[in-house]
Amino acid sequence: MTSTPIHHPVVIVGAGLGGLTLARVLHVHGIEAVIYELEAGRDARTQGGMLDIHEDSGQEALRAAGLHDRFRTLVHPGGEATRVVDPQGTVRLREADEGDGTRPEVDRGRLRDLLLDSLPEGTVRWGSKVTGARPLGGGRHEVTFADGSTVTTGLLVGGDGAWSRIRPLVSPATPAYTGISFVESDLLDADTRHPDSAALIGGGSFFCLGDGNGILAHREPDGSLHLYTALKIGPDWLATIDFTDTDAAKKAVLAHFDGWADSLRALLADADGPLVPRHIHALLVGHRWDRVPGVTLLGDAAHLMSPFAGEGANLAMLDGAELGRAIAAHPGDTEAALAAYEAALFPRSEASAVESAGSLDLMFGDRGLERLLDLFAAHGQ
Repeated sequence: MTSTPIHHPVVIVGAGLGGLTLARVLHVHGIEAVIYELEAGRDARTQGGMLDIHEDSGQEALRAAGLHDRFRTLVHPGGEATRVVDPQGTVRLREADEGDGTRPEVDRGRLRDLLLDSLPEGTVRWGSKVTGARPLGGGRHEVTFADGSTVTTGLLVGGDGAWSRIRPLVSPATPAYTGISFVESDLLDADTRHPDSAALIGGGSFFCLGDGNGILAHREPDGSLHLYTALKIGPDWLATIDFTDTDAAKKAVLAHFDGWADSLRALLADADGPLVPRHIHALLVGHRWDRVPGVTLLGDAAHLMSPFAGEGANLAMLDGAELGRAIAAHPGDTEAALAAYEAALFPRSEASAVESAGSLDLMFGDRGLERLLDLFAAHGQ
C-alpha cells in the first residue's frame, strides 16, 4: 500500500524574504502555511550584505507583517550616506545620512532573522530540496522532493528565486545574462586593518564607475566593507578564472581596472578571504503569465531583475505581504485571491524592472559616472 501524501493548505517554496513575509502575514491573519527550504538551517550560509528598505514597498510589507517597529531597531545608523568617486579617486559626490531618509539600511541576515523569529516553530522545513511539482486538478498540486517524498497543497507559491522549480508551472521563461558580472569581496575590521579604504568608502554606499566597469561598496554594521566589483564582460569570462587561487583571480580582475587610482585598486587587491564571482541575470521586462489554478510566484521567481534599482528584496517582501492580504481578503476563494494579487503584481514589477534595466544601462554605458551624478542631482541628493 502507498501512504497518502501529507496535505498542506498553503505551501511556499523558498525561505527568502518574500516567502517569509508571506508566511508571517498569513500567520497574522490566522492562516497556516509551511515553507520548504533547500538550506539545512538558518545559519547554513551568510545572507549577503546591506539592503535599503524602501518606504513604499519593503517597509509597507513590514507594517502588514506587524514588524515595522522591530525593524526600526535593526537600522544601521549612517547607512544612507552616499559617496561617488571617479576612477582617479576624486570624490564627486558626498552626502551624509541625516537620519531623515526613507530608505534606511539594514543587514539582510538580521532582517531575515526578524521574519524567521516571528513565525511559529516548524513553519520552515529546512533541508527540503524541491525537485518539481505537478498539477493534480482543481487547483491542487503535488510537490516532489529530492528524497522521493511528496506533499500536496491547495495553494502553491514559488518563492524559490531565479531558477525556480515552480515557475515552469505557469511560464516557460528563464533568466538571461545581463552582460554584467560581480566579483564580491570583503575588507574586514576596516577601520583598523584597512583604514585608507575605510576612509575612502565612508559610512554608507559607495559608487565608482568608468569604462563600463565599476566598484560598488557599502559599510556593514560590524565595521567591514562589502564590495561588488562590476565587470562588463561576456558570459564565459568568469569560467576562465580559477577563483580558488585568490591571488591569481585578483590579478585577472584588476586587469580590467588598469589606470584606476591605486586607492581604488587596493579595495580588491587587499580583500580578505576568497572572491565570489556572480553573473547578473534577469527575466524579460514585463514577465507575466496567464492565471493557472492554485499556483503563483513571488520575488525573483516572478520578476528577477538586476540589482541596480535596489528593488529586488523590497518587491519580494511587498509581493509576500500583498499575496497574504489577498488570501485573507478572499477566504475560501483561492482563485479570486490569486487573480487580485497578480493584477497588481504584473504592472508593479514591470515598472521596477524597467527602472532596473535603465539603471544598468545608465551606470555601465557611455558617460556612466556623469549620468549617475546627474541622476542623484535630479533626485535632490
